[in-house]
Amino acid sequence: MSTSKPNSDSTSVPPAVVNRLSLYLRELQHLISDSHETTSSSQLGRRLGFTDAQVRKDLAHFGHFGHPGIGYRCDELVTAIRSILGTDREWRVALIGVGNLGRALLGYRGFARQGFRLEAAFDSDPAKIGTQIEGVEIYDIAKMDEVLVKKQIELGLVAVPASHAQAVADQLVAAGVGGIVNFAPVTLTVPEGISKVGVDLARELEQVTFAVASRMREKENNPPTSPDP
Repeated sequence: MSTSKPNSDSTSVPPAVVNRLSLYLRELQHLISDSHETTSSSQLGRRLGFTDAQVRKDLAHFGHFGHPGIGYRCDELVTAIRSILGTDREWRVALIGVGNLGRALLGYRGFARQGFRLEAAFDSDPAKIGTQIEGVEIYDIAKMDEVLVKKQIELGLVAVPASHAQAVADQLVAAGVGGIVNFAPVTLTVPEGISKVGVDLARELEQVTFAVASRMREKENNPPTSPDP
């Protein structure tokens, strides 16, 4: 089997597959940084807790990858996955809301490494407007429409209170922004053709506490038996 050009017709790909692609990409980048030139579906799956069949099935959605007797060349597979995910180019991003979470997002180095360029941030606090955080200028949210268009912003990060999130999303859409990542704990309504992802940090913690609580209940319901005297 040889590496082929990624299939661009991915409209029917399940979201879980796309999520795993991001995990494969990060792990491949770690392998490269550790001087690994090749890997296999078994090795990649084992490092991430997946089966080798799952890895092969996920990649098969997009084409044929790998080389007989070698497996996957890490740099080639990174290039292919970045092309599939659209991160083989730079994306212009704006952040709306420079509270504690917004400041943390501005300081996250991973955005630039993966091709996301933070071009502007917006807030309503006069003390923040006109300043810079991590080299990103903070603009008055009242001027958001014109700045978004001027800077040709393509993606928006929404980190405002829930009560303001929908209005901000409407402004982003009106300015031609095609994708929104929403950190506010509310579901946004956007027109068809606009991509959105919700990141609810409390919900993510609830998934962890469910697993922990389930294990605790299992232990309570099935206590260890004492050995016979």
